[in-house]
Amino acid sequence: GGALVEVRQSGDTPRLRWRAGGFGSVEPQIMDVGYVSGVKKFGGYFALEGHGAQRSVVGYINVRNGDLTERSVLSFTNYIPVQQSVFIYQAAEVDLTGPGGEGSGGLTYFFVHARVAPVTRADIQATYHRGRSIDARSITDDLLNGRPVPAKTLDGFLYESVGARLTVEVARGFRLFAGYGQDKNDRDADAMDRLSFGVYTSNLFGTGIDVNVTDYRYQRGSASSYDSWYVSAGRSFGSRLYLSGEYTTSLSVLRHARDDGFVVESRPQTDRFGASANIYLSRTFSLLVVADYTRDEGVKETRLLSGLSVRF
Repeated sequence: GGALVEVRQSGDTPRLRWRAGGFGSVEPQIMDVGYVSGVKKFGGYFALEGHGAQRSVVGYINVRNGDLTERSVLSFTNYIPVQQSVFIYQAAEVDLTGPGGEGSGGLTYFFVHARVAPVTRADIQATYHRGRSIDARSITDDLLNGRPVPAKTLDGFLYESVGARLTVEVARGFRLFAGYGQDKNDRDADAMDRLSFGVYTSNLFGTGIDVNVTDYRYQRGSASSYDSWYVSAGRSFGSRLYLSGEYTTSLSVLRHARDDGFVVESRPQTDRFGASANIYLSRTFSLLVVADYTRDEGVKETRLLSGLSVRF
């Protein structure tokens, strides 16, 4: 629903190469054919790129909804390979104004991921993730229609997560991992401790079976705790078929509530059993078939999904 123009440095060079672009567009509707009335977007970006996938990008986007600026955002993305065994990835968004001109802007999203491999068979990964979620479209629509906007809606939902994980390859294709993190899902809530450990192998005892077992243990103070498991196994049969199965436990489920959204429902425990098949019909077509069964104390649900991929 728009157009993009890009210019870039020509020729090969050992130094960083630059490229820049600008764009403008309208917004397609999500659930129907056509475009959202009164919404227009424009922006641009500048990028520096080097060897080893090194890239630093700064971008800007402005979303207009009628006579109001729905969002005015600066974005930053950096991928920095310090050396072959070390890399840092970072992404951030900064709102220059509040949604529809109401409230305040500021840091909306920040994520950084660093990886260090001190020896050949071990690596350490650390992440920090912080942000807020504001429904700028609904706020702007309310302002355009003269409806009041609560201050809490402008503040948004705050989350913060920090953690690290150690992975060790104890044998060829056999990896053990363990991690620790802290999650904060509300501005006024206490941080929740998260321990994880598990094993992954791509060829269990020479059988060709891929196995992943992970246990997540959550602890909030001394009052509540939860243990969540993820187990999966899969195997190729010839060159055209891959079958897999999985089992997971969780505390919440995502449900379709109405035509324009979803809700997250908390449960004492939700169990999910799933199976999938990837069928490679030819070099061009592949078929995915998924079936899963979910159960908890109040709901039992069976879902079937199929999809066709086309490779040009």
